[in-house]
Amino acid sequence: MSTPDRPPRPDSIAGVLANLRRLPRRVRRESREVVEAAVTQLFEIVVRHPGGATASREYRIDDLARLGGTTARNVRVYRDRDLLPPPRRVGRIALYNDTHLTRLRLITSMLDRGYTIAHVKEMIGAWEQGKDLGDILGLESAIAGTWTTERPETVARSEAERRVGDAPAMQRLVELGVIRLNGADDSLATITRPKLIDAFNEVRGYGIGIDKLVDLYEQTLPHIDAISQMLVRAGAEHVLARLQPGAPLPADTEIAELIGMLVRFRTQAVASVTATLAGSIESTIESMVSGLLAESLLH
Repeated sequence: MSTPDRPPRPDSIAGVLANLRRLPRRVRRESREVVEAAVTQLFEIVVRHPGGATASREYRIDDLARLGGTTARNVRVYRDRDLLPPPRRVGRIALYNDTHLTRLRLITSMLDRGYTIAHVKEMIGAWEQGKDLGDILGLESAIAGTWTTERPETVARSEAERRVGDAPAMQRLVELGVIRLNGADDSLATITRPKLIDAFNEVRGYGIGIDKLVDLYEQTLPHIDAISQMLVRAGAEHVLARLQPGAPLPADTEIAELIGMLVRFRTQAVASVTATLAGSIESTIESMVSGLLAESLLH
């Protein structure tokens, strides 16, 4: 007597895809929100489980280093400095698993952002003691183990208005999609970019008006979107070659691998753009201050 196949777990790649396939074709075609929600779930599953929400795989050191975006020599250094737990040994062969890979990617991301090995060790130690890594780093990006960099916040409309502190700016932020009004009578507001609002309020402390800050956001947004499209296009051809529109989806493990590649691509793209932008802003500030001092000294 054969055992009936167990349904896939809803928090697995197979579970998300199975739920999506069960929907009527008309719903899948007409409801973009359903597909977008499923895509978000897929990315979050892959971020939480680099192996694609399957059983933990094992890697030799060269494979682990390649997947972690570093070198075997660096892996040995991290292991010697207790940043990575010891591998499983089979004779003279050291075998690492997905837990090591997740930790390695975390270490690599932190070092890419300019932290020293000593800082990384201290932060990981605090994380292991139960402290929130996002709070420790001041970051809530991929290295903290989430896909989306920000989680929208739904609050009373009055609370959103209080945070913005300016009625015309509130209206503009609604038009820009930074804040969405909802509820039967618009009594609720969803702040889609809470960190942006927090940044606005901090900069306002220096005397810069909220209207000027919204102007800057509106002016830079098209340029940021253009940079994003240019970067993402670089990885799109690879994905499209393996996910042909209209063709059957490949195996779940292959989908997980593709999404994992995009997650890593996102992390490195953000890191490279952030470093380039920071360098450009520093140079611009230095040039501006030099000009101001020169003007003051010459007159």
